[in-house]
Amino acid sequence: MTKEWDAALAGMDVDQLNVVTLRTLAMDMVQKANSGHPGAPMGCAAMAHVLWSRHMKLAPNHVGWVNRDRFVLSNGHASSLLYALLHLNGYPVSLDDLKQFRQFGSITPGHPENHVTPGIDTTTGPLGQGIANAVGFALAETHLASRYNRPGFDLIDHYTYAICGDGCLMEGISAEAASLAGHWGLSKLIVLYDNNHITIDGTTDVSFTEDVCARFEAHHWNVLKVEDGTDLDAIDAAITLAKSQHEKPTLISVRNHIGFGSPHMQDTSKVHGSPLGAEEIRLTKAQYGWPEDAQFFVPERVSESRAARVKKHDEAYLAWNALLDAYRVEYPQLAAEFERRLEGRLPEGWDDIPAFEANKPMATRAAGGKVLSALHAHLPELMGGSADLHESNKTYVKGSGDYSRTDRAGRNMFFGIREHAMASIVNAMALYGGFIPYGATFLVFSDYMRHCIRLGALERAHALWIWTHDSIGVGEDGPTHQPIEHFASLRAIPDFVFIRPNDANETLEAFKYAITSTRPVGLALSRQNCQTLDRAVYAPAGLLKYGAYTLVSDEDPEYILLASGSEVDIALQAYHTLKAEGRRGRVVSVPAHRLFWEQTQEYRDSVLPKSVKHRVAIEAACEMSWEKFIGDEGKFIGMHTYGASAPADKLYEHFGITAEAVVSAVRDF
Repeated sequence: MTKEWDAALAGMDVDQLNVVTLRTLAMDMVQKANSGHPGAPMGCAAMAHVLWSRHMKLAPNHVGWVNRDRFVLSNGHASSLLYALLHLNGYPVSLDDLKQFRQFGSITPGHPENHVTPGIDTTTGPLGQGIANAVGFALAETHLASRYNRPGFDLIDHYTYAICGDGCLMEGISAEAASLAGHWGLSKLIVLYDNNHITIDGTTDVSFTEDVCARFEAHHWNVLKVEDGTDLDAIDAAITLAKSQHEKPTLISVRNHIGFGSPHMQDTSKVHGSPLGAEEIRLTKAQYGWPEDAQFFVPERVSESRAARVKKHDEAYLAWNALLDAYRVEYPQLAAEFERRLEGRLPEGWDDIPAFEANKPMATRAAGGKVLSALHAHLPELMGGSADLHESNKTYVKGSGDYSRTDRAGRNMFFGIREHAMASIVNAMALYGGFIPYGATFLVFSDYMRHCIRLGALERAHALWIWTHDSIGVGEDGPTHQPIEHFASLRAIPDFVFIRPNDANETLEAFKYAITSTRPVGLALSRQNCQTLDRAVYAPAGLLKYGAYTLVSDEDPEYILLASGSEVDIALQAYHTLKAEGRRGRVVSVPAHRLFWEQTQEYRDSVLPKSVKHRVAIEAACEMSWEKFIGDEGKFIGMHTYGASAPADKLYEHFGITAEAVVSAVRDF
C-alpha cells in the first residue's frame, strides 16, 4: 500500500509531508499504546519540524558530540513528538521502537529519559524542569567556549533550544530560571512557547491570565511572536531573528492549536492526555489529506529528506573534527585538558590534599570549604555556587573568578535565592559533559530542590550537593531551619548517595568520593564543631567508601553504638565512659547508609555482628532509615519532634541527645 499512499500525497510539498508525518506518527503511537498525550505533538509539529530541519545542528550518527545543538522538550508529556523527530532525523529510533511507545523495556517511554533513548539530552516530565535544564546547557556552552575557544578555533559554538507549554511557565521554577538566564545574558538560548491556551482543566483562562511575553521582557529576554503556528516561514524567520541577537535569550511565543486538525477535539482539553480513538484519527487524517488507513507511515520523500539532513550533519561533524585536529597542534595543553574533561578522566594528583590535624575541633562545613578550594586548584571542571549562602556554606573559592555575562570563565556562581532552579541548572551542567558541578544551600532547603535531586539520580547526572547547617546544631534559627526528616528523605532516593561525615578528615574523604562517583552525591555538613579524630587511635582514614565502618572496638563487644556526623563525638564519649566501667563495646561511624547496604554480606557482618543485638543509633534527626541497623532490640537516640530556638548545646541537652543518654541506654540493656 505504501506506493499508493505515496502517490496520493504527490501534491503535498516535502515540508508539509514532514509536518503531517510527525502528527500522524504521534497520533498512531498514542492510539496503539492506548495511553499518552497526542494534542501537544499535533499542535507543535510545524514549529518542531522547522527547528529541527532548518536550524538545529544534530549528531544522529555521533550521539554525544559536544558541539551539537541541545534540545529540551520541557513539556515532556509530548514525548511522542520527540520520538518521531528522532526517527525522522536519522537517530537510532526505529518505526518498531515507535510502535512500542510506553511499553515495558522500550526506548520510547512515556516521558523522555536521556539514559534510555539515544539523542535525548535530558530527562523531562515534571513541568518547568526542562526550561531550567536549558538554562544550564546554555550556561555550560558559554563557559567552555570562554575557556577553550581561540581565534579561528571555535570548538564550542552551538545553541540550546527548548519547547515549553503553558504548564511549564506556570511552575515557579520557570520564573527562577528565566530570571537567571536574562541576568546572565544567555543569548544562545531560544525557547519556543507552545501558546495553545489549553490545560488539563480546560482553557488557560481558569488559572493563567498573566502576560507571559511582558513577564519575559521583564526577565531581560527578547520576545518574538508568531501568530500562526502552521506558518513555517514565519517560524523560520523568528528563529533566524533570535539567532541574530547577541545580548539576551529569546522567547518565541507561537500561537498553536492543541490537537490540530482533529474535527471534534482541536482546542479542547480532551485531546491533551488521551488517545483520539480510531474514528477521530481517521477523520483527522482525512482533514490532513492523508491516507486514512495508513498507520506508522513515513512517505518516501520524507525518508529522502532525512537522508539529506543526516548527510549535512555528518559533514558538520567531520569539519569540527578537522578543526579539533588543528587545535591539538596549535594548543596542545588546552586540547589535552579539553578532551580529558569530556572523557571524564581526572588529572594526576587531583586528590593530593593533606589531611587535617588531629584533635582540632572544626565544623565540617569549614573543612568542606578548605577541601573545595584545594580541589578547585586541581580540577578546572569543578564549578558551582550557592543559593545566596556562599559565606555560610563556605563555597566561595578565591581566585576562581565569578561567572557573569562579562566573565564567562569564572567558576564561582551566584544563583540567588533560587534553590529549585539552581538544582536543575546544575543537573544540566553535569549532563552537558566536561563539568563536575555543585550547588549549595542549607540542608533544610533541600526540600525546594528535591524533585531535581530525584531526577538527577534517575538520569545519572554527576552533580555534587553541599548542604550545611545539618541538624538541630543550627541552634538559634529554630525549627524552621533545623532539618529533622531530611536525612531519611534523601537516603530514600534510589541511586543517590547521601553522606554525613563525622569530622574534617571524613569530610575530605566524602569530597573525594563525590568527585569519583558516577552518581549524584549530597554532603550534609555541620555548623557545629566536630572533634577531628586522631586516626592513630581510631580506624585509619579511607573507609568512608564502605558507608559504615568500625572506628574503635573491644574484643567480643557486648553492644554497638552507631552514629553519623557530630553525633559520632557523643558515641565516642559514651564508649569511653562505658569502657571505664568495664563494659566491652564498639563504635561504628555511619556516614553513608546506601554505601553500607551495597557492601557484601560478609563485610556488613564484620561491622555489625549478628550476635550483638544491643545496638544504639545516635543522630540528631528522625529515626527512619536506622531500623535496619539496630533491629527490633536496638534503641534510637535522636529527634521525635521538631527542634526549637536555642544555642545548639542546650538543644542537644533538651532533646536528650547526649553521651549520658547513650550510657543509660546501654546500661538498660
